[in-house]
Amino acid sequence: MLAWLERYFEFARLGTNWRTEILAGITTFLTMAYIVLVNPSILAAAGVPLAAATAATCLAAAFGSILMGIIARYPIALAPGMGLNAYFTYTVCLKMHIPWQTALGAVFLSGVIFLVITAAGIRQMILHAIPHELYAAVAGGIGLFIALIGFRNAGLVVGDPSTLVSLGNIRNPATALALAGLILMVALEVKRVRGAILIGVLTVTGTAWLLGLVHPAPAEGGLASLSATMLQLDVRGALGKGLLEIVFVFFFVDLFDNLGTLVAVTKRAGLIEADHSIPRLSRILFADAVGTVFGALVGTSTVTSYVESTAGVAAGGRSGVAAIVSGLLFLAAIGAAPFVGVVPPAATAPALILVGSLMLATIAEIRWNDPLVAVPAFLTLVMIPFTYSIANGMGFGMIAWAALHLVAGKVRRQEWLLYVMAALFLFRFLYLAAG
Repeated sequence: MLAWLERYFEFARLGTNWRTEILAGITTFLTMAYIVLVNPSILAAAGVPLAAATAATCLAAAFGSILMGIIARYPIALAPGMGLNAYFTYTVCLKMHIPWQTALGAVFLSGVIFLVITAAGIRQMILHAIPHELYAAVAGGIGLFIALIGFRNAGLVVGDPSTLVSLGNIRNPATALALAGLILMVALEVKRVRGAILIGVLTVTGTAWLLGLVHPAPAEGGLASLSATMLQLDVRGALGKGLLEIVFVFFFVDLFDNLGTLVAVTKRAGLIEADHSIPRLSRILFADAVGTVFGALVGTSTVTSYVESTAGVAAGGRSGVAAIVSGLLFLAAIGAAPFVGVVPPAATAPALILVGSLMLATIAEIRWNDPLVAVPAFLTLVMIPFTYSIANGMGFGMIAWAALHLVAGKVRRQEWLLYVMAALFLFRFLYLAAG
């Protein structure tokens, strides 16, 4: 049985083994385990029962990750997306006064649209329409993005009303511990120690406990609580007048956030072909779409691929086994939600910083001496962390690419879809500005 599984997951071709994949799956889980506590707290502000939201978050992450691992065989973990959950709560439910059940109906419809356009091959067309230099910039931008998250979680970068951001207090015990963890991880990586990131995370976690720096907030959970959100979505209400724009936003943002994450993870893992194509792309997109539909059914906001999967890839993960392991750990977290918070931000922050720095290697593929390429790539690279959105970075990059090539008279007929997407992004930005 093990031999068959190794053939199915292509261990020999990928140069991996069970130990490496399991360690990678654990590493990915540890870097994104915060979602088990953060997502329910955000959804609870919209009126979603906290215990049910916790169970739904864990179950949706487990289902999506395991599905991705089995059918697409990629080390990409899924969970309810940050940013989209905030839009769900603070814009749709609180600002627009729409019941959370109706908002879940909108999430469900966006997932169904994903399934339809994936089956029709449209998502694949979109992926192929974007120049590979922009994807290289997206991967680098996501590296900066997750490094910024790491710096913030470590307390190295803090908000400042005068300069927007500033250097944090490195004498803070948690910040100093995060820096020590980063040094440890890099040292282990230099010595090519397998599971260097995981070893670093666990070491910092143990040290934080010894120093009394960890105070996990208790969280409710359990499958029994799921009845409060399971199948409570209001699809008919979501189809009502004025609400289709909400469905569109869920669909639009998730589409480009997911495509950006997909490219970043596969490039970091070395799984993109020489012609810049991604093997089994339809299966990846199918898993993501089904994950969103399932998440809405059980009671959580849009499920999407997580950039934290790059931490598992950096730990050696190359196959779907890593995603399955992450999914199983999310499944276990349903009953252990109160204990998920034992891993402090100071432990996962250095992992994000290290992975972010490694992801910048992709920008070497960009032709920086060509302004038609360099300017769109630069905008993509910097706007992802500056606007805290992968979709915004891709949007600015595509608009700049289309505008500059139009002005230079270098439009190619086969790139028509890129110009359509640029126009849609421009409309979206103008619409948001008008709102």
